[in-house]
Amino acid sequence: MKWMIASDIHGSAKYCREMLEAFEREKADRLILLGDLLYHGPRNDLPEEYAPKEVINMLNAMKDRIFCVRGNCEAEVDQAVLEFPVMADYAMLALGKRTVFITHGHVYNTKNLPPLKEGDVLLHGHTHVTACEDIGGILYCNPGSVALPKGDSIRGYMTLEDTTFCWKDLEGTVQSTCTL
Repeated sequence: MKWMIASDIHGSAKYCREMLEAFEREKADRLILLGDLLYHGPRNDLPEEYAPKEVINMLNAMKDRIFCVRGNCEAEVDQAVLEFPVMADYAMLALGKRTVFITHGHVYNTKNLPPLKEGDVLLHGHTHVTACEDIGGILYCNPGSVALPKGDSIRGYMTLEDTTFCWKDLEGTVQSTCTL
């Protein structure tokens, strides 16, 4: 099983297109999106090729392969135009004996941990900064942002295959890895 994990598209048709091209190259089973799909929000500049309607069409074409949680920029109107669920604040997926807690990061994050046990994984976006760190025995991972990276992060995504997280730029070049 292979997951591709991305976050914070913020309505950029250009970077959504590049992300979906990477998804096809990766041959991943699922695309896990960590929210902030269509709108840039009041604190961000407009991303390149800001075109939420195009992003809607591209993502709807992949609806049977997407697993998504709500970001702080999602609203009920987004669910009305997207053909896959986007309004859950979090999801929990089993990874062997571990739980992967998937969320956007504006509610549950490293400062407000969800109820997880040692060895589990907290996976969120929101900060637009890539991360892989141990938080009291819980592995915290963040893919950064597809469209609006911050800090020293690059535009990219991560994959999870077996027990290895791998961060890649949108061209597919490996930037770093982290093993459970």
